[in-house]
Amino acid sequence: MVSVTRAVFGDLPLGAGTVEKFQLQSDQLRVDIISWGCTITALEVKDRQGRASDVVLGFDELEGYLQKQPYFGAVVGRVANRIAKGTFTLDGKEYKLAVNNGPNSLHGGVKGFDKVLWTPRVLSNGVEFSRVSPDGEEGYPGELKVWVTYTLDGGELVVNYRAQASQTTPVNLTNHSYFNLAGQGSPNIYDHEVTIEADAFLPVDEVLIPTGEIASVQGTAFDLRKPVELGKHLQEFHVNGFDHNFCLKGSKEKRFCARVHHAGSGRVLEVYTTQPGVQFYTGNFLDGTLKGKSGAVYPKHSGFCLETQSWPDAVNQPHFPPVLLKPGEEYDHTTWFKFSVA
Repeated sequence: MVSVTRAVFGDLPLGAGTVEKFQLQSDQLRVDIISWGCTITALEVKDRQGRASDVVLGFDELEGYLQKQPYFGAVVGRVANRIAKGTFTLDGKEYKLAVNNGPNSLHGGVKGFDKVLWTPRVLSNGVEFSRVSPDGEEGYPGELKVWVTYTLDGGELVVNYRAQASQTTPVNLTNHSYFNLAGQGSPNIYDHEVTIEADAFLPVDEVLIPTGEIASVQGTAFDLRKPVELGKHLQEFHVNGFDHNFCLKGSKEKRFCARVHHAGSGRVLEVYTTQPGVQFYTGNFLDGTLKGKSGAVYPKHSGFCLETQSWPDAVNQPHFPPVLLKPGEEYDHTTWFKFSVA
């Protein structure tokens, strides 16, 4: 059985609306999601002793989410990840997007899907959020109707994304939760054991745009096909952290993507998806300046993201899996976050 409760989380400034919080609870998980950015604000998982801890980074109050912060728990779009120089050409027309990450457009622009109020609808085992992104929003062509649905099934949090466009437009939606299976506020993720089921990854240039090469992980720091302990692995390969797309076996079916195990607590997160890629990010840009839940600070490498999505800058790289949604088609992708103990 899943219970769903709703409450007021806070009011937006200048009478711009009320943000609600939806709490989904099963016998194994408790998840809090707010209607601002479809944001996961808390996710409580039991350890092997049966003690529950919140394993996602975030804030206690709405104000935290309204300040400049690194997309904690939010749904990002219309296009997640980076688009080179914030431009792309479609049917002979050049579109200019908001540039908000060095020379590039990141996660939908200055006011992406993470910075808007969505319309909620309570379901028996979860909550569906919807909104209409108007034609021209952040520079993107066409009106886009979007639905994001969170449902709970035992130890599994299921996130489904659907969209329909009035004209051809790139679409790439994901959730940007930062996890720490030791419990949010723990100093780092070095004791987490990570596996990613990918034979290839996308090398990037100095501004984190894929070079266009699809490189084998074999013999590199990116070979995570067998479990590695993150801290030791970063040291061994002298890498500062990950912020890269791992290329998954392309199919529209649900398939295993990644597994993270925290030996100390016994918590395990497995990720399954219908998407062609996963951006593995180790919180390299966290710097301890933000005050999080219960006064926690979040230093570098204190959380990790597994952002299931299409490949970065795909709209400018024709040999990448396509990201264009045409009128009459439906964008429909699902990701499963499955929690257990080992």
